[in-house]
Amino acid sequence: MLLLAHRGYHADTAENTMPAFEAAVKLGVDGIETDVRLSSDGLPVIIHERLTPHQRAVAGLTRRELERDLGHPVPVLAEILDAFPDVLWNVEIKNPEALPAALPVLMQFRHTRRLLLTSFRHDVVIAAAREIEIECGLLLAHRPLDAAAIIAGCINERRIRAIVWDYNIVDEAALRTVTVNGWSNYVYGALTHAEHQHCAGLGLAGLITDYPLHVLGRQAHVGEAGGVRSEG
Repeated sequence: MLLLAHRGYHADTAENTMPAFEAAVKLGVDGIETDVRLSSDGLPVIIHERLTPHQRAVAGLTRRELERDLGHPVPVLAEILDAFPDVLWNVEIKNPEALPAALPVLMQFRHTRRLLLTSFRHDVVIAAAREIEIECGLLLAHRPLDAAAIIAGCINERRIRAIVWDYNIVDEAALRTVTVNGWSNYVYGALTHAEHQHCAGLGLAGLITDYPLHVLGRQAHVGEAGGVRSEG
């Protein structure tokens, strides 16, 4: 099971920042999950939330304005892929507007980086899968009635071969359905040590977590004692 740091390792620094990614790499994780939105100056910026802490829309601000609002440097997609070449990058596209800016960057790195593109917007995943030769996956936050139907709906999309599940909706029968169809299962959102142990026994391709030390087995940081579940 691959271990991916959700938005980097941010126990002591802001998520989705270069220091958070550097901290994750130093921990020894296999990969990093991150988020891409589009800034008003057309850049694929690494930000999860739609609004800044001052309730300003990310899409309405330039990169420099975002940095002033957030109080820290905001990386763009090419910078993080260039800086950390040795990990798997799970790049979540937050909205359709971000995809045209992200695709040329992913195209540039597709032969030299391990990449997994995902989104809750399955239309975005399908569009990406038709444009670029990298692995793509569907994010799910609600339990599907039929996992086989989801797979069947992508039968002609040969690059879509993964489902990323919210831990709260994990269903072992659905996981088996995905696996027997040749797809990979990833899970995000586990909080406690017990939940991470549960995930380790599910035969997952990867676990995306805010608390990687629960898996790495080291002395947990005080900030890892518990937490609040977050969306992808």
